[in-house]
Amino acid sequence: MEPGGHQVEEPHPRTIRAAAAGDARAFEELVRAYQAPVWRFLRRLLGDPVLAEDVAQEAFLRAYQRLDTFTFRCRFSTWLFQVAHNAAIDALRAQARRERLHRAAPAPSPPSDPHARAEIADALGRLSPKLRAALLVVEVLGLTYQEAGEVLGVPEGTVKSRVFQARERMAAELAPARRHRGGSRAG
Repeated sequence: MEPGGHQVEEPHPRTIRAAAAGDARAFEELVRAYQAPVWRFLRRLLGDPVLAEDVAQEAFLRAYQRLDTFTFRCRFSTWLFQVAHNAAIDALRAQARRERLHRAAPAPSPPSDPHARAEIADALGRLSPKLRAALLVVEVLGLTYQEAGEVLGVPEGTVKSRVFQARERMAAELAPARRHRGGSRAG
């Protein structure tokens, strides 16, 4: 399911096979169908729209290079989001290495969204990458726990546990902000 709640239609197997065989038009069709949902997933996972764009390009490059490994045992979207998730994890690891090398604190991005969205984004950003990824795959992409497990490369029970922990931590962080905001707003 696309982050906006819309189901992304699975591509026809013929399109996937053609793209795997080197048909550029078939691969472009796959990219057009999935570029927006993949970018939205990565933007939320990484918390940085520019990095998300770079990682999305890397994910599609990896998908193109590995398309012949797609075995049709799961939905194409599940496989593609797994490729994107792995590219994001690699980008996070590289970013952490750079930060350790340069000992640079991450620059805060100026909030451009309404206050509540900024609070949610901040709380989401404070989750560990594993909890954040599980929550996003289930809540934003709308995948089942089993599909999320396939994307993240962990058992279904691990996904359930991570989503539960993420929801608990988000609720704990957002509750004081909601009480504060509710009491200070003029109506």
